[in-house]
Amino acid sequence: MDLTSLDHIRTARTRADLVLGPRSAPLAGGTWLFSEPQPDLSELVDLTGLAWPPVEVADGLTVAATCTLRQLADLPAVAGWRSQHLVRECLRSLVMSEKIWDAATVGGNICLALPAGALTTWAVALDATATVWTAAGGAYELPVLELVTGVRSTALGPGDVLRSIHVAPDVLASPATFARAALTRHGRTGTIVVGRRAGDGFVATITGGAPRPRRFAFASVPTADNLHDAIDTIDDWYDDPHGAPDWRRAQTLRLAEQVRLELA
Repeated sequence: MDLTSLDHIRTARTRADLVLGPRSAPLAGGTWLFSEPQPDLSELVDLTGLAWPPVEVADGLTVAATCTLRQLADLPAVAGWRSQHLVRECLRSLVMSEKIWDAATVGGNICLALPAGALTTWAVALDATATVWTAAGGAYELPVLELVTGVRSTALGPGDVLRSIHVAPDVLASPATFARAALTRHGRTGTIVVGRRAGDGFVATITGGAPRPRRFAFASVPTADNLHDAIDTIDDWYDDPHGAPDWRRAQTLRLAEQVRLELA
């Protein structure tokens, strides 16, 4: 789509170029920015000129915000990373063309903060930490679980830019399983449940079915009732044409028991 409100697109070459005004937005893949009008914007700042390495395998996995979905999906298998398969399983939950795989970015998918965000699911399920660059030249870290706060809502402040996502090596070594429900075979996600063993413990991540991601951690594999009760603390099930709240709750409980049994 032509964005007729834009005055110009500026390419950032250094961190000093990452100055975002009130009518500026960062640009990486642009698959969402150019999909609909952006009347509140007059400038895009292209982050790809910063040439961040897409992925770095050292002390775990660090993924640049500008890494494309294709680049993350094509990362060769790493010995001992028992949860690496979650990348492709989460990405397959998106309804997208080959062109989107090649252009859309990890940071864009997370910062768009849609309930069905595939990379939000992946990052939260693996307890990923986000590094954010601030407008004042500083940086801070926070869990991706806390970065996405609601539908199209994040914890990013004015001028903040997501720099990267980091997953620790022990998390990547833990076994995980993925389950998804949608109203139609190729429809948008209604709910996703990812279960992961963390030592003797068990972690369940819920996305898609609620406005923001949820994470439930247990010291050991929970009973069916304990997991059910934890999930039933969610009181804001999402409601849109891709699923009613009562259906999302029922499907989430069904999938949660499925992943619990798989990892027990």
